[in-house]
Amino acid sequence: MSVLDRFRLDGKRLFITGGSRGLGREMALAIADAGADVVMVGRDAASLAQTAADIRALGRRCHAIEGDAGTPEGCERACTEALAHGHIDILINNIGGRRINVPIEEQALADWQTMMDLNLTSTFLCTKLIGGAMVARAKAGGTSGGRIINIASMSGIVANRGIGGRHYETAKAAVIHFTRATAADWAPHRITVNAILPGFFMTGPNQRWARENPAMIDNIRASVPMGDAGQPEDLGPLAVYLASDAARYMTGSSLLIDGGYTIW
Repeated sequence: MSVLDRFRLDGKRLFITGGSRGLGREMALAIADAGADVVMVGRDAASLAQTAADIRALGRRCHAIEGDAGTPEGCERACTEALAHGHIDILINNIGGRRINVPIEEQALADWQTMMDLNLTSTFLCTKLIGGAMVARAKAGGTSGGRIINIASMSGIVANRGIGGRHYETAKAAVIHFTRATAADWAPHRITVNAILPGFFMTGPNQRWARENPAMIDNIRASVPMGDAGQPEDLGPLAVYLASDAARYMTGSSLLIDGGYTIW
């Protein structure tokens, strides 16, 4: 068997939050290209339809759920609908964002809690519901195990300069340790739980931010040893690796992909 065969995902099914745009879209397409069918949830109907069409063009099945997994109610509904399509082998907890850029002393409690739901509670709920179904299947004698990939951020280990919204750093740090704790609990069931920590990537929100505050973007680029931002498609191969049998012995890990930003 070729080593490349261990990266194949034929017969697997992925559930990904925020799968229709940005980093989520690229991971969904990469995992579909490796052979998996996809169930994804997103807020924008047009981008959901386009990404679903692109996945089907790869010869894979795709079910798109329009909804907001950043709210507890929307997240639970999406997970229930996803499980109705059959067992999930791969879970990517992708949604998140800073969204609110205010100093700590000015941030409203309601906004803090909303951002925690987006960046942390969604990861907990999907892990509980989708990952919990993986555990139940393993306890019932299943042999497939499972793969959970949490999208944290380099901001979970550093405090970014010149920007507010510290709910983001706080939540992403919690996602990193939630990854480790869940990995410890579920390793006996052969369910791996790992985190990806992206650095500065030129997603849609960051492209908009670059137009509004080009000086800040220039400062961030100057802080990256590789000299530039990452592109969303750079994340796809890493997601395929963590989802595949090639990573069967890796769990509880947090993998930085930041162009070297956190080296300095």
